[in-house]
Amino acid sequence: MPDTCVAAWDTYSQGQGQRRKINARGESTWFNWTQYPDHGPGAEQLSLPHGGRVLDLGCGSGGNLAHLATLGMRAVGVDLSPAQLAKTRERWPDTRGMELHQREALDYLASAQPFDAIYSVFGAAYFTDPTLMLPAVIKRLKPGGVVAMSQRPAVQGCYGCQASYIPRGPDDDPAVVKRWDHDPETWEALLKKHGFADGTAAVLPAPAEGKRRIGTLLVRGVRGE
Repeated sequence: MPDTCVAAWDTYSQGQGQRRKINARGESTWFNWTQYPDHGPGAEQLSLPHGGRVLDLGCGSGGNLAHLATLGMRAVGVDLSPAQLAKTRERWPDTRGMELHQREALDYLASAQPFDAIYSVFGAAYFTDPTLMLPAVIKRLKPGGVVAMSQRPAVQGCYGCQASYIPRGPDDDPAVVKRWDHDPETWEALLKKHGFADGTAAVLPAPAEGKRRIGTLLVRGVRGE
């Protein structure tokens, strides 16, 4: 991926605050699929065995990854942005079982060892063609392993490859980053086409309180035994 995109994601990371020290339940680590705090399902969506090996594609500042590591998982995070990975190391310097790589997602998947689950929360899977991502993921999942991805739902009528603009600084034009938007039915068809069983895709509604109404698309599939 071009260096301009790396710089863009580094710039993006500067505008993102660190995760809160504790959540509403007083927990110091937690899993969050949605863009809303203390909302939606948790790590159970990954169906991980204790000590399982799990990969976060586009791990960002590592909040979800750290939570899985504290649960005893072997948690591997991949991100294009060195600045995001630096945030992870700063926030969780002594977390055992966490491994970080500054790589492009498809490049990492090409040579990775098998995982019990692979997931992406508004991460690399959102910004990679699913006809390339899903075949790469299923090759690196153990039999029965789960793939799960969350992202914004598609705007009605705006499907397929779309453009996102990521700022690179006050004196530079924004970087253009492609993302892939599909309705839930199309995601389920894509999962089936690329060999996943029990494929589901649904929009999780936004919290009832507050004015924001955009939900979160959660896509999940299982590699057959």
